[in-house]
Amino acid sequence: MTHVVGEACIKCKYTDCVDVCPVDAFREGKNMLVIDPDECIDCGVCIPECPVNAITTEEDVPQSQLDYIALNAELARQWPVITKTKAALPEADQWAKVDDKKALLDRRGEHDER
Repeated sequence: MTHVVGEACIKCKYTDCVDVCPVDAFREGKNMLVIDPDECIDCGVCIPECPVNAITTEEDVPQSQLDYIALNAELARQWPVITKTKAALPEADQWAKVDDKKALLDRRGEHDER
């Protein structure tokens, strides 16, 4: 079992969750975080840290976001590890209230320039 970062993280990228992760399972993209399912130990300490409720257990992922399970696994193989809290994206508070953001996902890793 693993935890999954869902659509609510896109264009927000609050990083409160990464400081509490005991196994450094978070990976950082340009406008979202994901959890590496091979690293996650299912401890759950990250869930209450997310201010937009973007993190769920794999079994609790909403039906409309089941594709985020595979997306987390795919992008975790490409994106760099993040272990320290950073500032959220500049307009995170506004984007936190927006639904249907999947088309806005930037698939580049945090340090990719392409």
